[in-house]
Amino acid sequence: MGIIYHEQEHIFKLDTPNTTYMIGLIDEERFIGHVYYGKRLRDTNLSFWKQQLMGPLPSRRNRERVSFMDAYPQEYPTHGIGDFRQSAFEVKTVSGHRAVGITYKSHQIYAGKPKLSGLPATFGNKEECTTLELLCVDQHLNLEVILSYTVFEHIDAITRNVKIRNQSKDSIMLTKALSLSFDLPDKGYEMITLHGSWARERQIERRKIGHGIQGVSSIRGESGHQEHPFIAIVSEHTTEELGEAYGVNFVYSGNFTAVAERSQFDLIRIQMGINPVEFEWELKEKEEFTTPEAVMVYSSQGIGTMTRTFHDLYRNHLIRGEYKDKKRPILINNWEATYFNFTTEKLLDIARNASKLGIEMLVMDDGWFGKRNNDDCALGDWVVNEEKLPGGLEYLVNEVNKLGMKFGIWFEPEMISPDSELYRKHPDWAIQIPGREPSQCRQQFVLDYSRKEVRDYIYQRISKILHSANIEYVKWDMNRPLCDLGSYALEAKNQGELSHRYVLGVYEVQEKLITEFPHLLLENCSGGGARFDPGMLYYSPQIWCSDDTDAVERLKIQRGTAMIYPISCIGAHVSDCPNHTVGRITPFETRGHVALAGTFGYELDVTKISKEDQEMIPKQVALYHKHNDLIRTGDYYRISSVLDDPCRDCYMIVAKDKSEALVTYVQVLARPNFQSYRIYLKGLDPDAMYSWEEMNLTQSGEAYMQAGIDITGLWGDYKSMLIHLIRVE
Repeated sequence: MGIIYHEQEHIFKLDTPNTTYMIGLIDEERFIGHVYYGKRLRDTNLSFWKQQLMGPLPSRRNRERVSFMDAYPQEYPTHGIGDFRQSAFEVKTVSGHRAVGITYKSHQIYAGKPKLSGLPATFGNKEECTTLELLCVDQHLNLEVILSYTVFEHIDAITRNVKIRNQSKDSIMLTKALSLSFDLPDKGYEMITLHGSWARERQIERRKIGHGIQGVSSIRGESGHQEHPFIAIVSEHTTEELGEAYGVNFVYSGNFTAVAERSQFDLIRIQMGINPVEFEWELKEKEEFTTPEAVMVYSSQGIGTMTRTFHDLYRNHLIRGEYKDKKRPILINNWEATYFNFTTEKLLDIARNASKLGIEMLVMDDGWFGKRNNDDCALGDWVVNEEKLPGGLEYLVNEVNKLGMKFGIWFEPEMISPDSELYRKHPDWAIQIPGREPSQCRQQFVLDYSRKEVRDYIYQRISKILHSANIEYVKWDMNRPLCDLGSYALEAKNQGELSHRYVLGVYEVQEKLITEFPHLLLENCSGGGARFDPGMLYYSPQIWCSDDTDAVERLKIQRGTAMIYPISCIGAHVSDCPNHTVGRITPFETRGHVALAGTFGYELDVTKISKEDQEMIPKQVALYHKHNDLIRTGDYYRISSVLDDPCRDCYMIVAKDKSEALVTYVQVLARPNFQSYRIYLKGLDPDAMYSWEEMNLTQSGEAYMQAGIDITGLWGDYKSMLIHLIRVE
């Protein structure tokens, strides 16, 4: 088993194939301390940990308890008892006090991994996972805190979450309940985060960790375009292949905090969980609160290994459903082709031409319902506009199906327009503070998904639409953040629960959707990539990566996204030029090559592009079918980045069995009087021979990786090429 309790040393040792995580208990009070996280320890003599963990333990503990707690590496640090660093757990009692402290009471270790009720989480069977539950108590408050850890036996990943039970007769208000905390001795660490904004999501940033608190967070009601629920702690000289990397990611789609705090004693405390801003949760007698799951990954072999570990974990133990291990249909979305200006005949015109070129699905985006002829109205009125679509959805879908194509549709189920029949009937269904004029964004409000009647109504409308025709794909959009937080359904003392209850409500509706329609391909979206997080991946096997479809900008966006998330889940399309976001003109071939590193589809009016571009679509479709199994399941390696070299970008996918590899090279900017670029490939079998399919060149994997290959023959900006290597006997 991957988890063992060494009773004599009072230590829990959690092992994955290449990492070890250790928790220790000290003193008769059984304080729970973090001992070690890093490269796997094979040594079974664990007595070294006590002095390391305890430090200068005073002989009369209570005399210097504050000094002790202020330096002690608590496994789950609490507030108000002498540890002045960031806490993971805070409460407010009926008497108004906020201090809380927990000690070990008991534990259990068992095979398998429990589900988290109402929350997304990774999964695994008894052969794949082992779980540790530490039961801790605050005897003064009569609170139980269960710290849960699951080790994946074949992947270097550990997941964590916390359950809090109130065993007292008085209610207790939780004001902070994070999912993860551990302390590391500083080694000159740096922090990698992903930042951005609309149309430039998940840009990679790396910076030194200084004293004090630093990190990323969101209070937008979603994970957000601006910051991302991920941090990596890396050694100063860590590269793709060398050095330590600790990655933590939050399986949650709402407000979050991810913190690294360097203390006066040069310990770095890493934490992740629900953002305590705008969060309170009343825990009544015998009630339980469960935090979302956090994922920990450690690599002693650089950032690249950390990335591939996340990919393997999410592909095999988070993504679910029919499309988990299945090629996705190539779709064409009409949004950038028509925006709101479409009819049945226009959509069928696009479908007829697209089907001849090998495209497999038509997706009808915004504008098909109510009086939705612009983005100022009708959200919530999920009734087909038959003035725009004569004959309704059934006729349109049947005609598309006759062409041999699937049909998909766009919804924005979490929103309500002030100019809508639904709002006029139920204005109290919008999130708002009574008496204060709520702020609009895109001239819309957010529905109060904490209310069962709201969730039930919206789900019934979606379900009715999906039953009305053969709809095989849904794009679920969410186009604005939450503010003016107030719910008519919650008491005054419980308004701090709204943000979390909202996210739980979204999860409930999406779970119902994929349960009732198990063959449906669901793609989440939030104004592009504002909710690209592991929580959403649990419900949809792909997420729209960004509204920015420009191939050059996508190199940076998709690189940051692939830091954590497998290529198989990155929604990526070939769009028209000049690009609708940045106005850049790039070759149609390059747009196709970049979109291959994702789910692949089209976002344009195929009837209006040049004949030359039209003729290239069947070639791109053939490339997708040829390489998608490799792209969807293989190991991802970063070779060169436009972030470091503005002239080029290069990455590759290698089959798990090393039998083939696909390299994508983009010459972003051409350089004058420069003969070639040399790239050094990665991940190949050094002893195997590989044929470069396009060049009829065969050499060893070792030669490709150590001597490299020269890129020549690309003339002009934004040009690209694919290199397909096949192992030969």
